[in-house]
Amino acid sequence: MIFRTIFFLTILSQVPAITGNIFSSIIPPLFGKKKSPPIETVFKLPSPLPVLRQGEGFATGTINLGGLEVSQVSTFSKIWATQEGGPDNLGVTFFEPLLILNGFFMLGCYAQPNKKALFGWVLAGKDGATGALKMPVDYTLVWSSESSKIKQDGNGYIWLPVPPNGYKPVGYLVTNSSEKPPLDKIRCVCSDFTDDVEPELLIWEHDNVGNFNDITVKSLRPTNRGTQALGVSVGTFVALVNDSSSPLPISCLKNKEFNLSFMPNLSQIKGLIQAYAPLVYIHPDDQYLPSSVGWFFSNGARLYKKGNESNHVPIDPTGLNLPQGGSDDGSYWIDLPVDNAAKEKVKKGDLGGAGAYFHIKPMLGATFSDIAIWVFYPFNGPARAKVELVSVPLGRIGEHVGDWEHITLRVSNFNGELWRVYFSQHSGGTWVDASEVEFQGGKNKVLAYASLHGHAFYSKPGLFLQGNNKIGIGIRDDAAKSEIVMDTGSRFAIVSAKYFKNEVISVPPWLNFNGKWGPKADYDIAMELEKIERVLPRNLKASLESAVNGLPNELLGEDGPTGPKTKDNWNADER
Repeated sequence: MIFRTIFFLTILSQVPAITGNIFSSIIPPLFGKKKSPPIETVFKLPSPLPVLRQGEGFATGTINLGGLEVSQVSTFSKIWATQEGGPDNLGVTFFEPLLILNGFFMLGCYAQPNKKALFGWVLAGKDGATGALKMPVDYTLVWSSESSKIKQDGNGYIWLPVPPNGYKPVGYLVTNSSEKPPLDKIRCVCSDFTDDVEPELLIWEHDNVGNFNDITVKSLRPTNRGTQALGVSVGTFVALVNDSSSPLPISCLKNKEFNLSFMPNLSQIKGLIQAYAPLVYIHPDDQYLPSSVGWFFSNGARLYKKGNESNHVPIDPTGLNLPQGGSDDGSYWIDLPVDNAAKEKVKKGDLGGAGAYFHIKPMLGATFSDIAIWVFYPFNGPARAKVELVSVPLGRIGEHVGDWEHITLRVSNFNGELWRVYFSQHSGGTWVDASEVEFQGGKNKVLAYASLHGHAFYSKPGLFLQGNNKIGIGIRDDAAKSEIVMDTGSRFAIVSAKYFKNEVISVPPWLNFNGKWGPKADYDIAMELEKIERVLPRNLKASLESAVNGLPNELLGEDGPTGPKTKDNWNADER
């Protein structure tokens, strides 16, 4: 007897207003008496979605891509699963979208590793009388599990729709039968509404030794991503068989007219901030705390000009006398006060008056809003290394003036739901699904942890190494819960949201300063390392030196840090 498990998830794309998450599930014990895998638990946010004032198109359930209307579906029926392979060797589950709005059609199936609670979506499409959608003319069987010796629920079959001329598939069909699916089961999309796509994260892989039936399943994202990019994620996956190479056989969607009317307005943004803005736990041993930019300037920060260093000047609290625009050619930089007492005071920051600075940007073809939350620290403290089991202070290595860090919330423009959180870590960072972050008890406010002295953000407390984890040598990022907490939603300023039509925000002059927010390091890294290496065993010296020299300049503070607007991710996707 073949049965199908139905997971009822959030159906907010089905309703005209944000009313909260509605979850229920019928999940029989598919894996015997063993402990159920995480995917048998359906994730939901701790509290209902924020109730926001109605605007033009944000959170209305559907988005028009210029002749192709799409809705976000997160209600699924389980089709097929394995119990091995992929992340943590726990297998994968493939789903088909359910409860699709009338007039909308499936564009592809959804897949997720079993190691995580079920939390995902795919888009469904509706033709806006433009001929945007058509049925496939046939299917190609890409892969089946019939010859695979894996733990699985029956057999699974992955089908690629064969599109009519001028159309492309944007997703696969997965079945538990070897019979070809009906042609009206799915729709292909007119090429005018598609864009290039690339693999992102591993969902599942299986090496069928000797059978030439290897498969790797990965999630997808548009190849071009940024505030002006048109690519729209469909939420589907790609199946790569026997080391398949590019070009990929499927595409993503495109916001053909780049319609921004589905972005949140100012009032809605403030509601989202109040609902999701993170609480940042600062390490209990960190004496270098955040401050507002105005406090930093008002307490003696100085502006320097190359070639005229002796005539440094105070900075207006709003940054009005900072050079505006241009490129960072090293001509201007900011430094701490000259007076030693004032310098030490400013280094320690002013947590009580610290505020967060919000930058709102359209992402993934304006189907999501990225809310970038920038936090300023006047000073970045010295680093420490982990050398096997020993923590080693690194002298002045890592010290620099003016430290900018950020967290980005990715919110669905279909319903206002938080889907992912980006935690910046020095010159890089990590995306974490909302199902895997920590929240303040009973609320949807994200918890973040700032590392000791370096202020990198992490989704959980613990020790994180910048360097070679395999040999146990690297720069320590220690993050911990403490009583020192910054609520980024309690004191904030929205400093940039270019898509606003009839709403005005105040852009502080300091945001357009493209010089350095700190001077070049006034210490020699080689000399600092030499001091440390004198007390290390010979076999560890070269490893420590290699770990330190391989770190980005932003972490070491050699060149002086730059401000938020000069970062690549100001207009691009997070890397």
